[in-house]
Amino acid sequence: MTHESSAAVGSTALLTDQYELTMVEAGLASGAAHRRCVFEVFARSLPQGRRYGVVGGTGRMLEGLEQFRFGGAELDWLASRQIVGEQTLEFLRDYRFSGSMWGYPEGEVYLPHSPVLRVEASFAEACLLETFILSVFNHDTAIASAASRMTVAAGERPCVEMGSRRTQEMSAVAGARAAAVAGFSATSNLEAGRRWDLGRLGTAAHAFTLLHDSEEDAFRAQVEVFGPGTTLLVDTYDVEAAVQKAVDIAGPELGAVRLDSGDLVEQAHEVRRQLDSLGNTSTKIIVSSDLDEHAIARLQSAPVDSYGVGTKLVTGSGAPTASMVYKLVERSDDAGEPVRVRKSSSGKESVGGAKQAARRYDAQGRADAELVGLGELPTSSGQRTRELMVPLVLDGQVQPGHTGAEGVHRAALRHRESVAELPAAAQRLQEGEAVIPTIFA
Repeated sequence: MTHESSAAVGSTALLTDQYELTMVEAGLASGAAHRRCVFEVFARSLPQGRRYGVVGGTGRMLEGLEQFRFGGAELDWLASRQIVGEQTLEFLRDYRFSGSMWGYPEGEVYLPHSPVLRVEASFAEACLLETFILSVFNHDTAIASAASRMTVAAGERPCVEMGSRRTQEMSAVAGARAAAVAGFSATSNLEAGRRWDLGRLGTAAHAFTLLHDSEEDAFRAQVEVFGPGTTLLVDTYDVEAAVQKAVDIAGPELGAVRLDSGDLVEQAHEVRRQLDSLGNTSTKIIVSSDLDEHAIARLQSAPVDSYGVGTKLVTGSGAPTASMVYKLVERSDDAGEPVRVRKSSSGKESVGGAKQAARRYDAQGRADAELVGLGELPTSSGQRTRELMVPLVLDGQVQPGHTGAEGVHRAALRHRESVAELPAAAQRLQEGEAVIPTIFA
């Protein structure tokens, strides 16, 4: 593959740590690199105080997996820096993941020790993917989990992702997608909208108002271009005066006004009274300004129609990583027989053996336990269970329905259904233990 063609497909192969490649090099030398292995992705715990997590990033990982190729540019760089030798370069030149993956569908609720992803392949094939898989899952799951708390707090009121200016540029794109998985209705990020056909929203910032000689000029320019149904930002100067000007210019068809500072609860009540008194009973109120799930919950008593969420969302609302790990739990021996392996380091123990998982339900249809079984799917006598892991990749082929716009749509549906199954305690924002226990069956 030439340098140009490698750049064109956007290889993801170097989105990794060097020790993944050096482990493959040593494994190829010892002959162990070709042993069949099982790796699992899980979190030993949830972020402090969280009741549940939401799996995010599965579709993005699978999209990146299809581009995990070492082209000429990547191989030339590795050779020039003497990171690996010729035998490993030859292995990488032909690298295509040919194994299989099973995992929780994106959008699914997970708990401590849930086997979110299981990777079955040779050690060399699976090892190379560790850093890439964890970087996607830890970022997107953290944001999807925070977004879920926000959409639960918002109830029927829509949330819009507006965090692009508060994080790294590619993280902004991924963050917008993760928010959509957890129920956000739209994003301000155009690249995310283009890639996954997400709803898009955005009108003007304070700079647009300040650009003009008067607030009236700014409002009039916006209405003339986008029509009276646009959203006008009314807190650049005096809110009450701005609302009056907005109504004078746009009339009763004014779509919405946005508040981005001050005491949002008090201001929302005042603006609602003013709009209603002016006859603009259909004009909506959108609020933003460093919102998180707690601020959204406080605003439930205010006459607010939707929320614009930025900084707290794209930084995981205090939990910027899901702390997921990628651990070898099973390998074949020289005779090809499976051998369970586990890490026993203090505080970082793992359970050996390939896992399967099911969710158990009580008589009212509420989830009451996460069942994790070794080798076989766990069941519970007298109680309904639901199998959680689905095929994502079989013999190197990504299974349909998990990527692209369809993947996001399906993940958002799975999120809604999965959260709805949880006990009522899942909706509490106060710190507490995981809403249901994980039981190794």
